[in-house]
Amino acid sequence: MNFQELQEQVKNQFSQVEVRFSSFRNNNRADVSAGDVFSFLEFLQNKMGFDMLVDLSAGDYSQYPGAKHRYGVWYALLNTVAGTRLIVRTGVDDPDPRLASVFSFWKGADWMEREVYDMFGIEFDGHPDLRRVLLPDEFSGFPLRKDYPLRGLGERHNFQPVIRSEG
Repeated sequence: MNFQELQEQVKNQFSQVEVRFSSFRNNNRADVSAGDVFSFLEFLQNKMGFDMLVDLSAGDYSQYPGAKHRYGVWYALLNTVAGTRLIVRTGVDDPDPRLASVFSFWKGADWMEREVYDMFGIEFDGHPDLRRVLLPDEFSGFPLRKDYPLRGLGERHNFQPVIRSEG
């Protein structure tokens, strides 16, 4: 299935949600509101054969002029049978950035959602174990947010020392 066929099938079978399609340098994208992204991803996985979540990540657009949302979250999907790729994008805002977890569709979302939570503070409702994955549990703040200070918070000397036994 090519990108044009995918767009037609989405328009015919999933017309209740506004989906904006675009393509740039062979990267096919679908923009969906945060309230509809869960049902859209479920449709893509169950009806359109997107059986692999290749990547899930986020970005902070707070300093981008004209940005619609503070955070952008994107899901890179692959239909392994047809070889079709699609990037689904959505946005969330402060003070409570959250989305529904897609762990129930793709088990690989487990660590990806935890990383986005760890770095940006975006929570994924329904995730079975949403906790920090890269930073220590006592770490405060989310270092990939644009408002995170570059100095004075979270530097290496603030961590507890590691005591190694002689052996």
